[in-house]
Amino acid sequence: MIVVIHQPDYLPWLGFFDRLDKSDLFVILDDVQFIKRGYHNRNRIKTPKGWQWLTVPVVNEFPLPKLNRTRIDNNSNWRKQHWTALRLNYGRSPFFNKYADFFEETYERNWGMLSELNIYLIRNLMDMLGLNTPVIKSSSLNVAGRKTELMVNICKEVGADTYLSGTGAKDYLIDEEFDKAGLKLIYQNFIHPTYRQRFGDFQPYMSIVDLLFNCGDNSLEVIRGKVITE
Repeated sequence: MIVVIHQPDYLPWLGFFDRLDKSDLFVILDDVQFIKRGYHNRNRIKTPKGWQWLTVPVVNEFPLPKLNRTRIDNNSNWRKQHWTALRLNYGRSPFFNKYADFFEETYERNWGMLSELNIYLIRNLMDMLGLNTPVIKSSSLNVAGRKTELMVNICKEVGADTYLSGTGAKDYLIDEEFDKAGLKLIYQNFIHPTYRQRFGDFQPYMSIVDLLFNCGDNSLEVIRGKVITE
């Protein structure tokens, strides 16, 4: 059984969902520390002037809380700003109307905790892509540890024999610890596809919404490397 373990990012990029497509179980790592200036509360969309961040403001706390304790700062009207940005930049994309109602309803709701928003979005984005990988939260498991130890313990707890990691974890994951535990550690080999976008030259590493609004039901095939010409 292949497991993916990752934090619940905001409107994640294509590579995030590529890993889920290749796994048998997705463990949402929701009880680790929130990281500033990462992707926990922001991601990028394409505009006529290049890309821009969509950032969910969070309440400044010290020490930084765990993700499932990170509160959204609703003093600004970020929900209206994000929905307006999606409408202005993707309103004329081929499949915007297919998903517009979901996003409009999402941004009309009041959200208190960042992880609740992100997990809600991720689950629904998986449905839009046609991904049926089972999902559980790490906070529901009886595990402890940091970095390699935590990943190994989660794999043991859920009965996985293989951990599919993103390449960014190569700097801190210790292969020998997986070997000792009888686990296989493999790294994602994701080649970013190109696909039809609006506004000039192709921009990689955008949020998954960029792909969905432009390619619709073909989005998962694009992630898998199929060239879509229609």
